[in-house]
Amino acid sequence: MQLTPWFKRQFELIYDNGRLPSIIERLAGTPIRIEQKVLQFADDFLIKHEGDDWSMQEQVGHLLNLEWLWYARITDIISGEAYLTEADLTNTATYEAKYNEQNIEAILDAFIEVRNQLVTLLRNVKIEDLNKQSLHPRLQTPMKIIDLAYFIAEHDDHHLAIIQKISQQ
Repeated sequence: MQLTPWFKRQFELIYDNGRLPSIIERLAGTPIRIEQKVLQFADDFLIKHEGDDWSMQEQVGHLLNLEWLWYARITDIISGEAYLTEADLTNTATYEAKYNEQNIEAILDAFIEVRNQLVTLLRNVKIEDLNKQSLHPRLQTPMKIIDLAYFIAEHDDHHLAIIQKISQQ
């Protein structure tokens, strides 16, 4: 089955803020799902990659790299910024981090720490902030906190699907 490339994805806006607690739980569960997928493999398999594609370990590192962006974007919405913080679409930080030279447990520990901070931020959002929105710079779509949380969860799952595909090779 072919996975739709991330930059070709479109996202529907979510009008029911009552779905946010479920999305937050999905985000809170990402570290556990990553651990379940990657810790069963030997280090040499985790760093294996084909061509310019990222290895399993680099996929996890990429998720770690983006946590600061998600936190900043949620803060942008709460603060009433017109635009969300822009992402580096070239993923320079992921390439420069040399995740294949690092320890997978250390990458996972760092991800768990920053993801817990993100989840805490989301769980403490004030009701009056739920309908604020900022424009996503690439998609040119206004996003509320729930839309961004869903976007993040979909991004997590996109990379988990890639990890799953690599694991079957």
